[in-house]
Amino acid sequence: MKKKVAVLLGGNSTERKISIASGYAILQSLIRSGINAYPFDTRDFPIMQLKQQQFNIAYIALHGKGGEDGSIQGILEYLNIPYTGSGIMASSISLDKKKTKLLWKSVGLPVLPDIYIEKKDLLKNSDAFLIKKSDKLEYPLLVKPNNQGSSIGITLVYFKDQLKNAIEIAFNYSNNILVEKFVKGKEYTVSILGEEILPSIQIITKNNFYDYSSKYELSSTKYLCPSGLNLKQEKKLKKIVKKAWSTLGCNGCGRIDVILDNNNKFWLLEINTIPGMTHRSLLPISANTIGISFDELVLKILNKTIILNS
Repeated sequence: MKKKVAVLLGGNSTERKISIASGYAILQSLIRSGINAYPFDTRDFPIMQLKQQQFNIAYIALHGKGGEDGSIQGILEYLNIPYTGSGIMASSISLDKKKTKLLWKSVGLPVLPDIYIEKKDLLKNSDAFLIKKSDKLEYPLLVKPNNQGSSIGITLVYFKDQLKNAIEIAFNYSNNILVEKFVKGKEYTVSILGEEILPSIQIITKNNFYDYSSKYELSSTKYLCPSGLNLKQEKKLKKIVKKAWSTLGCNGCGRIDVILDNNNKFWLLEINTIPGMTHRSLLPISANTIGISFDELVLKILNKTIILNS
């Protein structure tokens, strides 16, 4: 019997718009490849309907909360429907920036110093206390929600008097936030496909860092693949990425962002377990440089799930 594939897209997260773009690109690709695939917007339809509608497999194109945090994975496990990407635990940890960094740090991987602030800290302490707490780090600082993707809610802070506002913005998106040392350097992203580490991409943006507008709004952002790293650096970066990926127990495909500082040291920034999948997304760009077309990539991700569950 021909498998019936549900492409899960949309949802309720702040990344809904991006998820819809990824989801429909995947859907059209699957249909081109002769797969019996249908869109399924988790905002508009109860996920329990997947079983009633006799779907055999779920292709997850949901970004952020409700897609990458382990919750949808938990429901699919309960329904006994195989799905693409990482499992419950790896997804849940990966969307939590602080937990991810703690695990990476525990195995000796390079992560930037940070301060973790919970919403309850705000109730117990004054703004002055939180600002003083952040003084342990050198400015400039990045203030970011702990469990958001697509650089949503992130502010780059150069001076102490900007910190209060940045903290308030981040708390609009998450109950916990990270205040992290900002390092100026070259930004790279490395995609993973199964066991394979794909070629790195250098991200060149006119903004101070690879923020939301650099990702989705500015046409001036450039992606270099090959990235310009020499063989030794590329090898070192692959080794770091492989260890970072396996430490979190991730599966399927994903992307890890890093920065190379002016002292030639790599720092891990964050991980994305359900990367964007439009034609201008970074995972397809990287796969394309080693001869994997968009349609082949989409099928490879699907087939890994079928093989794992056969």
